Amino acid sequence: MRALVYCAGGGIGDSLMASIVARALKSRYETVDVLTLPVHAPALERVPGLHAILTDDGRDERGLAAALARRLYDAAVVTWATPHAARVPHLAKIPVRVGQANRLYSWRFTDRVAVRSEQGDVTTHWSRILLDYARAVGCDDPEPRIRFEPLPEDEAQAQALCAELGLTEGAFAIVHPANAVASERGIWPLEGWAQLVREIAARFNLPVLVSGSEDDRDIVEGVVARGGGFSIAGKTTIGSFGALCRRAAFFAGVTTGAMHVAAACGCPTAGIFPFQTDTPDRWAPLGPRTAIVRATYPCPPGERKETCPDYACIANLDVPRIVAAVESLMSAPATA
Repeated sequence: MRALVYCAGGGIGDSLMASIVARALKSRYETVDVLTLPVHAPALERVPGLHAILTDDGRDERGLAAALARRLYDAAVVTWATPHAARVPHLAKIPVRVGQANRLYSWRFTDRVAVRSEQGDVTTHWSRILLDYARAVGCDDPEPRIRFEPLPEDEAQAQALCAELGLTEGAFAIVHPANAVASERGIWPLEGWAQLVREIAARFNLPVLVSGSEDDRDIVEGVVARGGGFSIAGKTTIGSFGALCRRAAFFAGVTTGAMHVAAACGCPTAGIFPFQTDTPDRWAPLGPRTAIVRATYPCPPGERKETCPDYACIANLDVPRIVAAVESLMSAPATA
C-alpha cells in the first residue's frame, strides 16, 4: 500500500512537522512519499524513512495530478490545505483523501478533520494536532519527534566551516536572531540580540556563531558588529546547518525553522517566543533537550509580528531569562 503526505505550504518548520505524519502512516502503508514545495525539499530529503520527495511548484495542476495518479496511491493526507492542494489529489483519483474540515473545498476530501487550533486549543503541540490526520486512517505516533539526519556532504561542509573559524566540536554556541518577517520589514531591533551574544560569550566562555539566511545578512552582521561573534549568514545549507548544530554546545534562537532543525539534530535548544501572540506550547522545539522562553514584554493586545510597528519586544529581549533557560538545558539530562 502507498500513501502520500501533501505539505506544500507554510515554512520549513511546517514541512518538518508534517514528516511526523508520514512516519505515523508507515505503521499501515509500505511506502510513504511526501509532496512539498521545491524550497522545502532539501529539508525533507534529510528526514529518514521517507520513500520519495516530490515537489509542487503550483503551476501545472493537472499535470501534477496525472503524475500522482500514475504512482497509484491508496491514500493522501493534506496537512496544508488550500483549494489547489485539495484539487490535486481529487483530480488524481486517490481513493482516500484526508484533509481539513470546514472549508469551501473540504468536499474534495473523503475524510475531513476538524483542526483543534481552530476550536480554541492553544496548548496542544502542532505535531499532535497534525497527527489527527493520520488517526483518520488508523495511524498514530505516541511520541512525535522530528527526525533530521545531515548527509555526509553536510557533515563535511560543517567541518570545513568549523576549521575556517578555528572552532572545535562542542566549544561554540549558535544564536539565531531573525524570523521570516525580520528581513522583510527592515525594522528589526539588534541591540537585544547583541546583548545576548555578549552575555553568552561571557557566561559560558564560548565563541558565538550568529546564524541566518542570505536574506538575514544585514541583521546578522549588525548583531555581530554590536555584540561580537561570527556571522554565518548565508554560509550554510539546511543540511550543513543541521550538521553544525550537532557540533554546537547549544542553540538559542527565535522560533523559526532553524530552531526545529537544531532540536531535531539533538542540539540543546532554547526556543525564544518574544511576541505575546506567539503560542509556544504549540510550536515548542521537539528534541532530546529543549526549553522555551515565553514572552514577557507587554505588547498591545492582538499585536501580530507581521504588522508590529516597532518590535519593542525584540528591542527589550529578556536576556537573563534566555541565559537561564540555556543554563537549565546544560544541566538537564537528555530525554530519549
